[in-house]
Order: sequence, then C-alpha cells, then structure tokens
Amino acid sequence: MPAVCAFTGKKTSRGMKRAWRGQAIAKGGFGLKPTGITRRTFKPNLQEVTALIDGVPQRVYASAKAIKQGLVVKPLKRKYGYTRQQKGLPTH
Repeated sequence: MPAVCAFTGKKTSRGMKRAWRGQAIAKGGFGLKPTGITRRTFKPNLQEVTALIDGVPQRVYASAKAIKQGLVVKPLKRKYGYTRQQKGLPTH
C-alpha cells in the first residue's frame, strides 16, 4: 500500500532543511548565515484503520486529521451489536 490517505489524499511531500550559523545582529553578532541546505521529506500522520468502504470493512491508511474530522466510518466490533435494521432484514 502506498503511504497515501484513502480519504484526504495526503501523501509524502518534499522540502528543504536549513542549518544556521552565527549570532543574531540584535545579540551583537554579524547576523545568521545558512550553512547547510539539504532535502528532506514531510510525512503525514497515517494510521492503519479498518473502515467501512461501500458497506464492506477494509483495512486502509487514514490520516489522523481524517479520523478526527469523522470521515472514517468504522464497523461495529461484534456481530451481536448489529440490529435487524442495520443488517437489512425485514422487521416483523
């Protein structure tokens, strides 16, 4: 599975990391200078969850933000928790 959120589409992005050297002018120095600029990756906070997708429980990756927003619908953990109406059976 790729590292992509199934609900929001969040995935790994790239950027730069900067290292600074020197003392700030306000502190009596000559100012800060960037000494090292290297590539880095920003990874989303992905969790592997069991979610209902088209009425079928599936294990997918979901970002923590999607879980907090309520985009992820989780199935019930035990079968005796289901009612006849949820199963789609006729009620008498």
